[in-house]
Amino acid sequence: MKLGPLHHVAIAVHRIEAALPFFRDTLGLSAEGVLDLPDQHVRVVFLGDRKQRIELVQPTDAESGVAKFVAEHPKPTLHHICYVVDDLAGTLARLQRDGVELVDQAPRRGAEGMVAFIHPRASGGVLIELIDRASLRGSIP
Repeated sequence: MKLGPLHHVAIAVHRIEAALPFFRDTLGLSAEGVLDLPDQHVRVVFLGDRKQRIELVQPTDAESGVAKFVAEHPKPTLHHICYVVDDLAGTLARLQRDGVELVDQAPRRGAEGMVAFIHPRASGGVLIELIDRASLRGSIP
């Protein structure tokens, strides 16, 4: 598998509105609009530019994976890292063939394109998101 550039680093937060001022006002990162992703039970906001992007992720229910993660971490913390890949479906098929444990067996709609996650058990504890280059909404070439 050949990874493309880092797309973003995601930080799980209890409330976007509480975390946003530090990243936007203190660090000076420009913020996009908050997106509601009801099918994933989260709200997200991206900060930064094409060279550096942070995603703040807030759960919208108490039962989702992100909600359980936030419940275990009382302060904002790293949730996942996301890399751009070419041919996400093919990449997932290769990973499955190689015995890599996946969260998603097929691409699904994410905030900025088609995505899939590699299970943290496969990487020694880090949740890794892959985003398909062809589906990107203009954030990374």
